[in-house]
Amino acid sequence: MRRVSAGSVRARMRVMLVDDHPFFRQGLRRLLESEGRFEVVAEASCGHEAVYQAELQEPDLALVDVQLPGITGLHVARMLKRQHARLRIIMVSMQAEDGWLIEALRVGAAAFLVKDAHPHHIIETIDRVVAGEETLSQLVLSRPDLARQLLLELQELGLAGAETPAEEQLTVRELEVLDCVAQGMSNKEIADALFITEQTVKNHMTSVLRKLQAEDRVQAILTAVRRGWVVIAPRDATLTAA
Repeated sequence: MRRVSAGSVRARMRVMLVDDHPFFRQGLRRLLESEGRFEVVAEASCGHEAVYQAELQEPDLALVDVQLPGITGLHVARMLKRQHARLRIIMVSMQAEDGWLIEALRVGAAAFLVKDAHPHHIIETIDRVVAGEETLSQLVLSRPDLARQLLLELQELGLAGAETPAEEQLTVRELEVLDCVAQGMSNKEIADALFITEQTVKNHMTSVLRKLQAEDRVQAILTAVRRGWVVIAPRDATLTAA
């Protein structure tokens, strides 16, 4: 049940921070909460944590790092939008690469922030997004080179027909499992992280292998890496067959 403000007091904007660097999350939390208009209701360091926290806390706004371990932040944003269409998303990164700007627009992000932006600019961008502005689309369309690239991609998608990309065929739960596998987690660790049984993990992984036409989870991860969905986390772990 969502919280309702008492009397004429306006409810604070509920925010989720998704970034694998605790120091950055802490700094952003302090900045937002110092404004008095935002309440940071959840933090996550990777994709499956973000999906879980979004279900649990129902934030109004999520700030998502582009370069998360496992499933990338851009695809985490896509997962969140699939489950929570009204959730406003702002992508954040150390730099605003053209490819990331276009992909962020495609996954439904409303804005893009660089991490070293001035605090005033960060708050201003958040306020504009909360007010309903799509600052990212405005930025892309204001740059002829990016607008042209976006138009070409849309035309290519149209020529390709209505075929659904493999990533879109995966369910959110399957993407969560893939996220955990990419981070080197065992079946037991995945089961504990997602609050499911090990057999359910195996069932989801079998479905992922079938949809990606992969022989084992190593091949599935390599396929996801080649397609740009996944960044391998720097963790020493052996990927075992499903």
